[in-house]
Amino acid sequence: MQSEQQILLRALSTGYAGSRGERVVSERIDLGIAPGEVVMLMGPNGSGKSTLMHTMAGLLSPLSGEVLISGKSLSTLRMKEVAQLLSLVLTERVDTGNMTVWEVVALGRYPYTNFFGGLRAEDEAIIRRLLDACRLGDMAQRILTELSDGERQRVMIARALTQDTPLILLDEPTAHLDLPSRLEVVLMLRRLARELQKGILISTHELELALSWADTLWLMDRSGRIVSGAPEDLVLGGDIERVFGSAELSYDMERGEFSVQQSDLRPIYLQASSPDQTLRLRWTVHALARLGYCPVTEPETLPRVVVSSTEWHLTTGEGTRNCGTLTELLTELRGID
Repeated sequence: MQSEQQILLRALSTGYAGSRGERVVSERIDLGIAPGEVVMLMGPNGSGKSTLMHTMAGLLSPLSGEVLISGKSLSTLRMKEVAQLLSLVLTERVDTGNMTVWEVVALGRYPYTNFFGGLRAEDEAIIRRLLDACRLGDMAQRILTELSDGERQRVMIARALTQDTPLILLDEPTAHLDLPSRLEVVLMLRRLARELQKGILISTHELELALSWADTLWLMDRSGRIVSGAPEDLVLGGDIERVFGSAELSYDMERGEFSVQQSDLRPIYLQASSPDQTLRLRWTVHALARLGYCPVTEPETLPRVVVSSTEWHLTTGEGTRNCGTLTELLTELRGID
């Protein structure tokens, strides 16, 4: 129900208004985020993701419709009131000088402090609790610029959490992180969303992370239209293929990845020596496709590859060779091209 949602977009149209008229990016969006829900926003470059995020954050005015947070229309609120309802983590690095982790995270309490910015005991308790929740308790007195990218991102998330808002917006929070750090940040956000009952919206280009860890996916196409649902629904409904696919690129639902459509694939006969070689067979197909081969079922076809539990047996017009790794198999196949 609408009353249960942290944020509602009601007939929201986004874009830019100027002296030459309006430029509409997205029209009549009706979506919501519930407490504890992690929503990921995806779409091609130029589809309007940033425009939507900026409108939801109050940085851009809607062309029509409204953004409601905890039942309050964003357009009617003062800046300090907005800061008590939503927090924003941007992709760009913030110049923090020689500030410590504690000092940066403490900035999240500014909507609640007095004119002089003094922290109460209650504020300090919140900061300590969220530093621990983001696994930063032992880094509180370190200088932010000395931390790794993953640690710095956790600090910015902790700052957003100390702002104690029902809604958190994150613009590509994993953009500059390595794979383990990206996964660590997303899993931390999922855990905190549930523990603290925050609604979280993450704009991302990481399709694999979104399909694996989003509760709901907002998928925006090049026209600015959004389809929303469980990631698996958008895969099965063909929406991932429709939005990101092309004449050369298609989404393989079974493998869960995009593949390039090649018209000049060469045939190669491929079989497993026993039924329990399914995993090795799958990754062999993956490797052969990269080299431009398409498995066929005609046994008389050469080259021929038989996958066993320890080797790959390659038969060509020159005889059979045993390869201990896929690297060896691919090297042999390159030699007969």
